[in-house]
Amino acid sequence: MSQSRHDAHSIHGEAPMPASPVLIRTTHDGRRIEVIGARICLDGQPEADELVVIDEHPNRQAILKMVPLATHVAGRLPLTLAEASVAQAALRRATDRFDGSAQAARERLRQVVWRKSVTDGVE
Repeated sequence: MSQSRHDAHSIHGEAPMPASPVLIRTTHDGRRIEVIGARICLDGQPEADELVVIDEHPNRQAILKMVPLATHVAGRLPLTLAEASVAQAALRRATDRFDGSAQAARERLRQVVWRKSVTDGVE
């Protein structure tokens, strides 16, 4: 669907078409690590909505012992620099699409309020 048609759907209150999944890699046991929408997923199930640099992860020593080339973590998924770059680009593309619907505005506001609450110490 072209961008102008995508925008027209959003303006008229219809849900925009979701982006196709972006494959990051396949695990040793055959499960797919993908970015679907704005989430990093393992076998289609959400794991994380952001990447954490390995140096900032509280369990970094254990992770690096098992996956020495890991530079980032998405939930419980260690990623190499190349994999993290692909994931970050896909996440950025998903969040760069602007949905002007009332529902999307409410969701953005809800996320901002939640982040502020967590920052202020509410859990």
